[in-house]
Amino acid sequence: MPRMSTSSPPLVALLACVGSAAVGAAQTVASTPPVVWRPPRPVQGSLVVLTVRPAAAESATAVQGELAGEPLHFEADGGELRAVGAVPIDAHDSIAARVVFVRAGADSDTMIVWLPVARRRAPSERLHAAPDLVRPPDSVAERIRLEGELVQEVRQRAHDTPRLWQQPFLRPRTSAVRSVFGVSRVFNGVVRSRHLGVDFAGARGAPVRAANRGVVALVADLYLSGTTLLIDHGAGLVTGYLHLSRALVAPGDTVARGQLIGQVGASGRVTGPHLHWLAGYGHITVDPLDLLRLSLTTK
Repeated sequence: MPRMSTSSPPLVALLACVGSAAVGAAQTVASTPPVVWRPPRPVQGSLVVLTVRPAAAESATAVQGELAGEPLHFEADGGELRAVGAVPIDAHDSIAARVVFVRAGADSDTMIVWLPVARRRAPSERLHAAPDLVRPPDSVAERIRLEGELVQEVRQRAHDTPRLWQQPFLRPRTSAVRSVFGVSRVFNGVVRSRHLGVDFAGARGAPVRAANRGVVALVADLYLSGTTLLIDHGAGLVTGYLHLSRALVAPGDTVARGQLIGQVGASGRVTGPHLHWLAGYGHITVDPLDLLRLSLTTK
């Protein structure tokens, strides 16, 4: 589905086809709200599944949508339509989703639903490191910028790939989690960043497996993340495997769920071997552990 412009004129909450239904699942005055979501109150930096009820889409030739500037890819399931979306980690107390009902021979109907957002609570992590490890030298600033653009391009292209996975996502390693998503990184007493991934323990050379079926979209040696592997799972979802010592697949390879794709390492700007697992929906980075709970089937 083509990306919807974020510069569109103000949107009406609901046009003729859905009448007077309220815009939020928790605030609706109708007995059967046209659009619902789970979880009911997603936290910052998490995935959400939106469902369009059959009655709302009855006369539509297509249903499209957008959440936080990223397209929603609705798919049919048992008469309902479902799509995965993502809540940015810096979202405030609510976020608007736009759902468009495309109708033959008539103007499209658009509705806005407001999803309440819960604050993500994560601990702080105090680290001590040499100053040159905390802040990269100015000489590599351009390299870091270009590599960041490369990664973003891969992530955005996932919206052009149809969904490639059917089974639930797996952890890329069965080892202990050493650092969770959203942790504030305090280096030498100063807050420098938030940890936007999950770190798994592992010795150098330990196996790393694909979280689900997808196509290898990038294998590259990047300044910050070292040997980096990105898998495009389609419908906007990408997983990343960072700081590898070795990648065992190449760009363009289709990988199976649980397939061995690389080995744990300490490449890039890290102090020891581990796997940093990343998950993104378009440009939005989310807690990858949310993938383990992700389902597009009726629940």
